[in-house]
Amino acid sequence: MPRRRRRSRVSALEGGRGEEAPPEAAAVPSAPLTSPQQTEAAAAERILLRGIFKIGRGSCDVVLSERALRWRPILPERPAGDSKYDWLCKEEFIELKDIFSVKLKRRCSVKQQRSGTLLGITLFICLKKEQNKLKKSTLDLINLSEDHCDIWFRQFKKILAGFPNRPKSLKIFLNPQSHKKEAIQVYYEKVEPLLKLAGIKTDVTILEYEGHALSLLKECELQGFDGVVCVGGDGSASEVAHALLLRAQKNAGMETDRILTPVRAQLPLGLIPAGSTNVLAHSLHGVPHVVTATLHIIMGQVQLVDVCTFSTTGKLLRFGFSAMFGFGGRTLALAEKYRWMSPNQRRDFAVVKALAKLKPEDCEISFLPFNSSDDVQERREQGSPKSDCNDQWQMIQGQFLNVSIMAIPCLCSVAPRGLAPNTRLNNGSMALIIARNTSRSEFIKHLKRYASVKNQFNFPFVETYTVEEVKIHPRNTSGYNPEEEDETASENGFPWNVDGDLMEVSSEVHIRLHPRLISLYGGSMEEVNDSKVTCNCF
Repeated sequence: MPRRRRRSRVSALEGGRGEEAPPEAAAVPSAPLTSPQQTEAAAAERILLRGIFKIGRGSCDVVLSERALRWRPILPERPAGDSKYDWLCKEEFIELKDIFSVKLKRRCSVKQQRSGTLLGITLFICLKKEQNKLKKSTLDLINLSEDHCDIWFRQFKKILAGFPNRPKSLKIFLNPQSHKKEAIQVYYEKVEPLLKLAGIKTDVTILEYEGHALSLLKECELQGFDGVVCVGGDGSASEVAHALLLRAQKNAGMETDRILTPVRAQLPLGLIPAGSTNVLAHSLHGVPHVVTATLHIIMGQVQLVDVCTFSTTGKLLRFGFSAMFGFGGRTLALAEKYRWMSPNQRRDFAVVKALAKLKPEDCEISFLPFNSSDDVQERREQGSPKSDCNDQWQMIQGQFLNVSIMAIPCLCSVAPRGLAPNTRLNNGSMALIIARNTSRSEFIKHLKRYASVKNQFNFPFVETYTVEEVKIHPRNTSGYNPEEEDETASENGFPWNVDGDLMEVSSEVHIRLHPRLISLYGGSMEEVNDSKVTCNCF
């Protein structure tokens, strides 16, 4: 009696082509796919198509239902009670929501540039890896029948067209000056191929100067786009977000210089990290990973994110997600003076220089504590000004080395837990972190803690508050003596670091939180693993 050949199993999602299926593989098997162990939920799904494809090295009974694609190896008949092949009978599946593209698979030769021998169908799948990363994978369904594959191909295309949040057309902004001037390379080598694979149309604009995106988005036609994407660092990403929100206020007929209750941005924004720190993209996705950010956009995964307004004397300065005043502002101002250095050298040099000239700011800080009660939460969502809510403002004053106001966690390579680890993207509150005047050595210990798993706020001179509004009023007339060499003050006022962008203000700054004001492409981020990262600044 001849020995039966034992089939070896290959992971279906490795994209292996396998052997060609015989022509009769298009026939529908009479044996039932379902088994007593199949879940009730799977059994209740309506079956759309059923057929035989070769997946990996073996022929499989494949069922396409409303929610998933399932397959089970077809095994030779065996005597009753023979359990030798039971381990091969396990059903596998992928959910349809994880598929983002489908193509007919053909074998093409040099002479057959347009079409060749049909091999089957290739599905392109978004898979989740460790540490919040996403990757592209493929599943080949091998079958030589043109008619059979055409029916399945059209059904897959119909399913993909039915996901309403997935963009079909995107406006792209590239900042060629970000980080090592690699944004253009990042886009054309990593981002554009994935967008083309997903069938997304793009309109690309290369930004030429600071404020270019702002001027374009004030007037350009956005009606034909489903979203806007920025490829660059934190400064350019923040500028595009600010421009989208200003555009929304203008379209709503509001004055853009004085805004109390802003309206939500009309288009979602995608952030492709191509900067030096990528705090916004890192906080949104959990990792500053280009493919992950691109796949979130392709899959149409959107999060509503809180945004702050920065105003002075009642006039809107800008929209933003985070800000630092004092040491953080001075460090950025110093870095801007040395743009000729490489990004990492410039950052490290500015940190050391600011520490060498460390000095406190004499400030008065007023803040409105976060109230999470249901009635206040409801009023916030309805856009009610907090001045109508009878909450009590608190005030502290003194000498402060640094003041941080953050509506997002602000993850980055030197702060893996985040500069504000207790804040979330859309919990309706901001973190106010204050470092009072202390010795240089103690302040450096505090900064080093950001790079470790230890609590960076466990110092007697550090105070943290959960707030909804903050007012910072410098009490000295000028931050620095302009006659001193290399000082960072200017006639425009005190330096602020707003999302990695330098903002100079001479008077009080009022920061207000506006819950869920903008939609950003990104999935639900898992808790980032606590891992020690060495900061090369010290």
